[in-house]
Amino acid sequence: MAVSRPALIALTALAPVSWGTTYAVTTEFLPADRPLFTGLMRALPAGLLLLALARTLPRGIWWAKAAVLGALNIGAFFPLLFLSAYRLPGGMAAVVGSAGPLFVAALAALLLGQRPTRRTLLTGAVAAFGVSLVVLRAAGALDALGLLAALAATLSMSAGTVLTQRWGRPAGVGPLALTGWQLTAGGLLIAPLAFLVEGAPPALDGRAAGGYLYLALANTAVAYWLWFRGIGRMTATQVTFLGPLSPLTAAVVGWAALGQALTPVQLVGMALALGATVAGQFTGRGGGPGARAVAGTKPRDAPAGRERRDVAAGAVRR
Repeated sequence: MAVSRPALIALTALAPVSWGTTYAVTTEFLPADRPLFTGLMRALPAGLLLLALARTLPRGIWWAKAAVLGALNIGAFFPLLFLSAYRLPGGMAAVVGSAGPLFVAALAALLLGQRPTRRTLLTGAVAAFGVSLVVLRAAGALDALGLLAALAATLSMSAGTVLTQRWGRPAGVGPLALTGWQLTAGGLLIAPLAFLVEGAPPALDGRAAGGYLYLALANTAVAYWLWFRGIGRMTATQVTFLGPLSPLTAAVVGWAALGQALTPVQLVGMALALGATVAGQFTGRGGGPGARAVAGTKPRDAPAGRERRDVAAGAVRR
């Protein structure tokens, strides 16, 4: 069913908005210090559920493509993200992650032929600056390993976003199946790492079970389906400009639900980041497969269509 462009943007934006609740749910409901197990519980059950609903498995080269996309978007992204969030000062990982539009613009130029405009680059810089005002705290020195992990996580998700658009989907396969393939592949990659690093799964009470259920269903299965669906119909740059909504949502959740104050500087940062998010929806429409997708046609490769910290500082945890 065709949807209007504003509706498509709004539906895709629900993904980073949902991810903005991850940190609050993790700190309020889940066992402490089990980030890899949490990543596993988010990805694998969600992926298996979507596979059961879609009832479609990859064929041929798509076994390899699904594994690559699952590693980039989930399997490598989650562990790198958690590592950076634990080793960097509050909010720094989120700031590095907010540079995603610039990473995607560069990769889209290489892989999709979508040359970034000055407006795209300026908008990306404004988005990163706005997020930095919201999440940064003056504490701690930069950790080299944490910084490398944050950069690698951002590059991993950016590459996954661009390749998802470049490869499209096989004929007759919808975004539900494609999302299920990636979440399952990513979850299977995380599983051995989680057991090796963190040991046996923790005992779960009803509160933790409810938290994991929310993360697996709304925060992962639905959110990533909307995200990959959006990538199939918008340019990679436009989709990734919705990313700053995650730390903005986390800041609002921290204020509304956890009693955390919002300073005037944070409010200015939120306005800048939100403005950049809106402006980003009008960038990168000059050409390339993604631009045709925005106009309502199909991308060339998609014959089927296509320690408690401030909550905002933890919004990077998609």
